[in-house]
Amino acid sequence: MNELDKYNKITLGELESLYKVNDYNQLSDLVLSLIKDEKIKIVRASGTNGKKPALYNRYIVLKDKKDNTKYFKEIDYKIIPELNTSYFRRNIDKYKENRKYILKLSDFLLNERELLNKQVSQKERSFQIWQEEKYLQDRGLTLLKKLNVDVKKLNYYGTNEPIAYYSLTKKVPQNIIIIENMDTFYTVRKHLMDKGADIFGNDIGTVIYGKGKGIKKSIKDFELVVDKNVSDTRNKILYLGDLDYEGIIIYEGLEDLIKEKYCIKPFVEGYKKMIDKALSNSYELAAIKEKQNKNMNGSFLTHFDEEYKEKILKILNEGVYIPQEILNIGDLEDGI
Repeated sequence: MNELDKYNKITLGELESLYKVNDYNQLSDLVLSLIKDEKIKIVRASGTNGKKPALYNRYIVLKDKKDNTKYFKEIDYKIIPELNTSYFRRNIDKYKENRKYILKLSDFLLNERELLNKQVSQKERSFQIWQEEKYLQDRGLTLLKKLNVDVKKLNYYGTNEPIAYYSLTKKVPQNIIIIENMDTFYTVRKHLMDKGADIFGNDIGTVIYGKGKGIKKSIKDFELVVDKNVSDTRNKILYLGDLDYEGIIIYEGLEDLIKEKYCIKPFVEGYKKMIDKALSNSYELAAIKEKQNKNMNGSFLTHFDEEYKEKILKILNEGVYIPQEILNIGDLEDGI
């Protein structure tokens, strides 16, 4: 390995030290020789050292040009034309970095394409093609994009964390409540198990743990992971989360995702209980997180009467929030 290859830029002093030169004339000859042999290039902005003969203070190290002929031939003759390799032709070092994965994809599409007729999970497909189950989750998607491959051609489905839920009944239709946070989910589940279906005057058949923003991912697999009586489109879905911008936006995003198929609304009675309890006890409410997204689309507020709409807006405008954990098992049992 050339001693200079360790550097991208090098100073005059570093050259002197690297080549163990003690005499200035020898240093001058060395520098001129390296420039002539195209090993280094002057950085004119660095200025000269003021000596005679004058030498520049900094230099760019010119790397040895590598023979990449075999890689270009490989792209031409071993990669199927379906893969657009123009990016990697322009960036041959990137091709060498990703070579193993490109060749495996090409070989799979050439010899095992029929396996794409059967849909499998993302990790299963990733292992099938590259023998690395997680490759398709991140780096693989970037590679496919650079090769101009439509990811849909790989015919796989994503898998999200299964929805946690508890059903009190098998009847249809029923009211389903999605709870944003874990503690309140357990509280509602315990109430259903111990006391029955009534929650603030609503007959609840099933409670689902939303896991905050996670519900937007897991709801995509709703029909795959819950019983048919829970996923039945005749059911009514209620949502209860923290009363802050983030909680409201989670609801509004969920509503956008499923409103064409399911009847979904905020659990108005639950939110009213949260507000009434906070205001009647004069609780000192905590401030919302800094830089919280405040871009509500307004659909949440349309489900409340003017009195409570004003109360919600006042709470939000004051920069505080009501966590749904304000409700506990006593509130559910007493209905107050």
